Amino acid sequence: MIVRSALVVVALVIAACGESGRGREAASDVTSSETAGRSAAALPAGVRTFVIVPAESKASYVADEELFALALTKFGLPAGWSKVVGSTQAVEGRFQIDTGRPAAWLGDNEFTVRVNTFTTGRDMRDTWIKENGPHFNDYPLATFKATAMDGGNGPAGAGDDFSFNLRGTLTIREIARPATFAVKAQLAGDTLRGSATTRLLMSSYGIETITFYDTLTVADEIGLDVSFTARADPAP
Repeated sequence: MIVRSALVVVALVIAACGESGRGREAASDVTSSETAGRSAAALPAGVRTFVIVPAESKASYVADEELFALALTKFGLPAGWSKVVGSTQAVEGRFQIDTGRPAAWLGDNEFTVRVNTFTTGRDMRDTWIKENGPHFNDYPLATFKATAMDGGNGPAGAGDDFSFNLRGTLTIREIARPATFAVKAQLAGDTLRGSATTRLLMSSYGIETITFYDTLTVADEIGLDVSFTARADPAP
């Protein structure tokens, strides 16, 4: 009788372990299913992710520079106002939007520019900007991350232009300030092309007034423009 009871207990324990294992497997299946469901449902219907293609994009700054008398002697440049444009293709980022209703949902919209690769066509100026003044070699990255999207209108049809505003935080020289980029874009198939523009004060990012006695000075307010080509992310 004692032996029979012991065998019964062992059988019950084995059965319980088997049920527990199947329970864990079932729970694992449910968890995997839920995870896959959440992954598939991570983006609302209609929202697409577009990744910037650096080779087909360009980030630029536009500054107003006033030249004085010595500019002619030093650089052969006549006195007066002129625009300086510095550009680079070292730009990365993504747009995550519902192209039909751009302001309907805020996704992962951000980009980064390697500012110490800006070139203006004058090596002396470019070297000075990297090593002095803004010291971009010490602070090589400028980043923008959107915190809100508004004012948008979607395209009426394929190839039509549409626009929206990205409000967020622009960080330059490790100083973060609010900024709004006005975005204009056009969607053709899986390719999004357009521009994102804003204006800012260099002094807001710790850059002192750039001036050289009787030679030149640069206005505090500058423009930033990202002309981009972004393609749909094939990842699910």
